[in-house]
Formats: sequence, structure tokens, C-alpha cells
Amino acid sequence: MSKLTAADFAPHSNEHHCHALSRPSLSYWQDAWIRLKSNKRALASGYLIIGLLIFTLLGPLLWPVNSSEQDLDQLSTPPGSARSALIIPDYEPWAGPTTTVTELELAGSATTQSVRLQWTSLPEANGHRVYRNLYPVGEEKAYGIPMAEFFDNNTLYFEDRLDLSPGIYYYSVVALAKNRRPATEAATIRVDVLRSTTVDEAIAQGLVEEGEEIAVGDTVNVALHPLGTDYLGRDMLARLMEGARVSLFIGIFAPFLYVLMGVVYGSIAGFMGGKVDQLMMRFADFVVALPFLLFMILFKISFGIGPGESGIFPMLVAMVVLLWPATARLVRGQIMQIREQGYVEASKLLGAKSSYLILRHMLPNTLGVVLVTLTFEIPRAIFTEAFLSFIGMGVAPPTPSWGSMSNEGIKTMLNTPHELIFPALLISITVLAFNLLGDGLRDALDARMRNTE
Repeated sequence: MSKLTAADFAPHSNEHHCHALSRPSLSYWQDAWIRLKSNKRALASGYLIIGLLIFTLLGPLLWPVNSSEQDLDQLSTPPGSARSALIIPDYEPWAGPTTTVTELELAGSATTQSVRLQWTSLPEANGHRVYRNLYPVGEEKAYGIPMAEFFDNNTLYFEDRLDLSPGIYYYSVVALAKNRRPATEAATIRVDVLRSTTVDEAIAQGLVEEGEEIAVGDTVNVALHPLGTDYLGRDMLARLMEGARVSLFIGIFAPFLYVLMGVVYGSIAGFMGGKVDQLMMRFADFVVALPFLLFMILFKISFGIGPGESGIFPMLVAMVVLLWPATARLVRGQIMQIREQGYVEASKLLGAKSSYLILRHMLPNTLGVVLVTLTFEIPRAIFTEAFLSFIGMGVAPPTPSWGSMSNEGIKTMLNTPHELIFPALLISITVLAFNLLGDGLRDALDARMRNTE
């Protein structure tokens, strides 16, 4: 067995290095931000929400169109429609055909100014009835809307000037028997109606640049509507922007108020404990049991909101009064858990007051939970506003909101689906974005999911 020498106790030389594994120390919020950025769905939802806010706040500056202004030449126009309009002469009354007619035919061009039809007397006819339809007439003989009736065989012409829009129409002329019932098969003609305007109308609407000369037979472009128009000729893009301000105001302001109320109420209940806590939470249970829609109606009556008037303020009051208990319960549970922690007991021993304990230790540690709750309550409030406006209890026309616009669009969804699709799509995208962001924040702020490796 060899003996130990002084060399055996000599320090290691610099040639030998000890490698240690270390990582920079991260705060709670730094770690949460890193984990949130790694959640692609939540990050994309955050960018989408920022885009919606830009669309709401800066959009009217880029598209300064009055959302209430009507373009009567473009009613229910879908996006991407042709904008050209044919310049035609001023309207002159029509006294009937001047040439021999052999069948149902057009007399001149079919424009949005007028459609003129002429025909010969049909067999077994004691009169004629004229119909107009947007769809081809099939075996079911659905001729469409009756436009005129003539109970003699001398009137064999008809001029249609009723609410004509560019597109395809199907006109049918039916022979009437003496009992005024159809006698024979109808004669049907397809008519392509062209958009038209007169020289004076084009100048008055600003469709002609200053110094430009136009004449009959020329074409001009009518006003641009990127997302089309509604049934009253109002620009859909401008109304969606204004409706976003109403929907997002209610969807963000109302949750902020009742979540704040729930935080204060739940903090007091959780910190006080005992009988005070029991009494306060039984009151919260009572509020949960109150029917929201019934109180919404009562608030509208109390504030003197009549039929057809917007109930934005009663809606806000109903949300703040009735929707805070869920947040209060959540915060109460967090406070009751935190008040048993060692650092809270140490603060008490050092003489900290109750207000200091709540504001310095308890509420900051519930901030993550409150933030997640707020992101989930915002889409709930947006959907509630949309639902109430859809059934006529919330925002009423002509004030636009996404819910009221959906209510208007569903009436014409078969013929002009864009009036329903755009507001409904924005509601769906906004609700989905806030829900995905809230889900990502919940994962990022949950301390139990932090990486401890």
C-alpha cells in the first residue's frame, strides 16, 4: 500500500475544467411570455384580435364612407358585381307597340329604368296577367309576382318600372278566362336587365369627373362597394366597421366592469372567511339564479327604452349586475388558497394590515387567473350582444351591430347571402380568436405547467 505524499493533495491545474449546467433565471411573467409565444394558435389569435381592433379604429379613416348613406342604384349588390352603367336617354312615357307583334318579346332594351313587354293575344284569352320571377319557371308553374292584369284583348303591352336591379328576370304572360283563372299555358321570356343611368343622374351622383363629357351610349362606373350593399343600398364595409365599434365596445367594456366587480367581491369574501364569506357567497348564488333575459326586459322598461330603440345601456347594466358571480367564485377560491401561504403569515407577524395583504400579496397572485377569465368573458359578452340584437332586444336598426346586421341579413339570405355571411363571419372569428387566446393564456400562466428541468 503506497503512502500519500504532499503531491496527492496539490490543487488541480488549470488544464482541468468543471462544466456546470445553468440557465438564466426567469421571472413568472417572462416564463409565461416565452410559453405563450410557443403556442402558435394563441399567438395567431392575438394578431387576429389586433387586426380586428385596427379594422375597427383605423378602418373608417381608410374607408370614410357614411354607413347610413343609401345608394339606391345598388340595392343588395353582392361583392364583385359589375360597376358599369349604360348612359340612356331621359325617361319618356310609352304608349304601346308601334309595330306588328308575333309573340311575347321585348320592346327596346331592358334597363334598370324600365322593361317594356309586348305580345299578341293568347288563345282563349279574355284578358292577360303579367308575372315576374327571379327564377326559371318549372313544371310547378310558379310564375312569380303578379305585376298587372288586363281584362280585355286590346291592352297587349306592359312596362315594368318596379325596383329593377341588374340581373336576370323571367316574365310570364298568362291568358285569363272569363272567371279570371288561367286559361292556357303561359308565354315566358328571359330578360337580362342592364344597369343604366341618365346623363343628369350620372353628373348629380358624381360619377363623371369634372370636365369629362358623356353622351347616350357611353358607360360610366358607379360607386365602389368592396363588400357589396345591403337591402337599403348602404355600404356593407362601412356598416361592419361601425358595427364592430358597437359590438367590441359592449364585448370589452362590460366584461371589464363585471370582472372587476367579481374580483373585489370575491377577494373580500375569501379574505374575510367564516360567516361573512358564507353570507356573501349565498347572495352570489342568488344572483346566478336570476334569469338574464327577463332582467334585460325589465331594465329596458325601467330605462324607458321603447320598441325599435337601441337598448345598449340596459344591456350593459344587465351584464354588470348579473354576470359577476362566476369571477367572484374563482377569485374567492384563489384568495382562500393564498392566505394560507407562509409568506402571508409572515407578513401578518410583521404587522401588515389587511389592505396591504390583499393589494400586495393576494391580488397580484390572482392576476393571471383574472386575465384568463377576462379573455373568456369577452367572447361571451360579444355573443350575448349578438344574440340579444338578433332577437331584437339589443341594438336596434338603424344603429348597426354585428347581431342586428345578422338579423337583417337572415331575411334575404337566399337571394343575397352576403348580408348575413359577413357579420356572422366576424362574430365567429372574434369569438374563436378570444377563446383560443384565453386557452393559450391559461396554459402559459399556469404555474404547475412551468418547465422545472
